[in-house]
Amino acid sequence: MSSCCPSSAAASSDISSGVKDYYGKVLKSSDDLQTTACQTPVTSSISKNIRLVMSQIHADVMSKYYGCGMCVPSCLTNMNVVDLGSGSGRDSYILSRLVGQQGNVIGVDMTDEQLAVANKYIDYHTTKFGYKQANVKFVKGIIEDLQKVGIDDNSTDIVISNCVVNLCEDKKKVLKEIYRILKFGGELYFSDVYCDRQLPQSVRKHRVLWNEGAGGALYWEDLNKFAIEVGFEIPRIYSAHSFEITKPELKQVVGDVKFVSVVYRLFKIDKSKKTSEKKQVIYDGGVDGCEQNIKFDYKLEFSTETPMTIDDVTWNIINQSRLNDFFRSTEAPSCAKFVKTEIENPFDVVARAGKSPTC
Repeated sequence: MSSCCPSSAAASSDISSGVKDYYGKVLKSSDDLQTTACQTPVTSSISKNIRLVMSQIHADVMSKYYGCGMCVPSCLTNMNVVDLGSGSGRDSYILSRLVGQQGNVIGVDMTDEQLAVANKYIDYHTTKFGYKQANVKFVKGIIEDLQKVGIDDNSTDIVISNCVVNLCEDKKKVLKEIYRILKFGGELYFSDVYCDRQLPQSVRKHRVLWNEGAGGALYWEDLNKFAIEVGFEIPRIYSAHSFEITKPELKQVVGDVKFVSVVYRLFKIDKSKKTSEKKQVIYDGGVDGCEQNIKFDYKLEFSTETPMTIDDVTWNIINQSRLNDFFRSTEAPSCAKFVKTEIENPFDVVARAGKSPTC
């Protein structure tokens, strides 16, 4: 994590410079972070195949990683993926291994120091993964303007972002740019920090809080509003966990504001091809790391053994996305129960779980 997207305003330029300095010069490793906003919780929910790939990532890349979730979705073979705010390259290299030799990964970051680390180990990971040629590259740029780094309209299967959008002032503009580069059926799979209210300026202007993601956290309702206005389907919560600002001097600044880290899935589908049908589906298997079950969001997990009825919103996503090849569908029984897709408060999701589920 270390990319931001300045707007034309001088204040935004100052934010951008501050973020670059923080992740390029101030932080030397994850031990230097002042909050837990940008730290991935240790979790047994990371799949075995991803843990195996993580063990192959160079130690220098791992030590320079700052992120608030595990932003690696399933079903990646042969995909074209863009990693926004790729930093030292940890997630990009994991993706490089999982998309395979025929897939492609572009990491975008604006911090020279982080890019130097990422680029240093391209040959190392190409050899480690047994590839004939590299399938990953790292480019310098801001995530508000991906045309400048040569990413075309409707060219990308998946965009990931790990605790980076909250470092940008104009977050809706970032979402518009992501929507532009995604193909129909494509997905933004990203982890970020959200808050339970509009943040006061005293929090937003605090340099450490902003640079570590909390000061720029979106009010969770605004994320849903912006995403739908841009054209995405209703955001799906994949996982969420709450965290607290514990350092006394920072806690005094945030007061009683509550924060939550969420992995969201945002899908871009062709609205002219949407249907209003519910469907009964069954997972056929075949996705690496998801042999018997595949998780769709925190409420829906599909099995190879049990058919499940889904609403039209979920069916349109599966039908138009890369997931379609791994499901069989039939007409849903008229009396079948199903989970209705709706906007959800991530703080309620965490509270209902009775504990903080991990990213």
